Amino acid sequence: MKKQFLKRTITLLVCMGMLVGCGAKETSNTQDKAEAQDSNLPSGSVSLRVWGAEEDADLVNQIIEGFIVEYGSQADFEITFEPHSESGVKDEVLGDVLNAPDVFTFADDQLMAFVASGVLKKVENDSEISGRNLESSVNAASVNDTLYAYPLTADNGYFLFYNKAVIPDDATATMDGLLAAAAAGNKKVFLDMGSGWYMYTFFGNTDMEIGLNDDGISTYCNWNAKYTNIKGVDVADAMLKITANPAFVGHADFDFATGVANGTYAAGVSGIWDENSVKEAWGDNYGAVKLPTYTVAGQQVQMASYAGYKLVGVNSYSPNAAWAAKFADWMTNEANQTLRFQMRGQGPSNLNASASGDIAQSKAIAALQQQAPYSSLQRVGGTYWDPASVFGNAMIQGNPTGKNLQVLLNEMVTGITGEESTGDAPAADDAEGEPAEE
Repeated sequence: MKKQFLKRTITLLVCMGMLVGCGAKETSNTQDKAEAQDSNLPSGSVSLRVWGAEEDADLVNQIIEGFIVEYGSQADFEITFEPHSESGVKDEVLGDVLNAPDVFTFADDQLMAFVASGVLKKVENDSEISGRNLESSVNAASVNDTLYAYPLTADNGYFLFYNKAVIPDDATATMDGLLAAAAAGNKKVFLDMGSGWYMYTFFGNTDMEIGLNDDGISTYCNWNAKYTNIKGVDVADAMLKITANPAFVGHADFDFATGVANGTYAAGVSGIWDENSVKEAWGDNYGAVKLPTYTVAGQQVQMASYAGYKLVGVNSYSPNAAWAAKFADWMTNEANQTLRFQMRGQGPSNLNASASGDIAQSKAIAALQQQAPYSSLQRVGGTYWDPASVFGNAMIQGNPTGKNLQVLLNEMVTGITGEESTGDAPAADDAEGEPAEE
């Protein structure tokens, strides 16, 4: 990339020095159109601050260099990268809006808070940005069909890794088959049931519901429902049967990658961040596929997943908002999403990038795409995580207190929603956004 940077810089200087039609003869029609659009951008001194993950420093600085080479003839840029946590950027930005950065990366579950506060500048070229990215990532960056951020990655989800030397391909279709194959090989299957992020997998594709209320803060949830086709106690009972299987590990003393490396696990639920570790341990026997179905209430139900996306936002209070938007567009284009995969292993949201080169060969990304129809955006309030973890850990331990499952579910849902819940059908005049009675 450094050679590329030098080459482009030299070319730019030669063209300027000759003062003849160097660029005019070689510029394509597409570039002409882009330059016509760029002519509306202000010239002079342009200062931009960019926030992103500390681990992305080298990547983002390289993207900044490329941007300055591309547009350096139109303005005098000073662009600085400042490392900040993507998971906590909402609190930092909203806590001091006037000192917030011009451009910042963030997890999609913070979008609604940013939009409600008026911090995010709407994406002007929304048709272009929507057309070049996965529909699911565009939905994650939108509120009420309005695009407020630029999709950056589409890889924060989970699926099934498995060792083909132990688990036959056809055994991955069901949790029952998966556990049987692992037991036969004296290995384990891992799923972190104590985490609300993963525990959603059991409830997500039933007819029970969870989500944010209209205030964007509080959570509605009926996972204790007695009136749905699959009831809350049905799911709890299914979870207990899975955790009782000797081949299942629901909460480990070490993470999935460590268990793969030391030979404990033959399969497990995780994400693209573990792909390199899995490939190193299992080699040609490495497999990845969508999550299996599991047995609940006498039927097979596809296990669900949360899908997460990284987005790039433009601060609506930025004194250089037009150039900030141009940089966000540049940062999330096909070339730079491909570069992000090469340098950071993060899966792109860009359609062309995800269908080419090494990215197209990634088994993990293919598995994410298989799981996508059974995935949902994570839209829950902060009150979700602790009650969900308490319930999940009770299931892992086999309900050690012996408490009635309906009572356990009621306690979880009451903790999540902040309202006393018994699992009975809601009244007809319940607030909008609550699950409706069937």
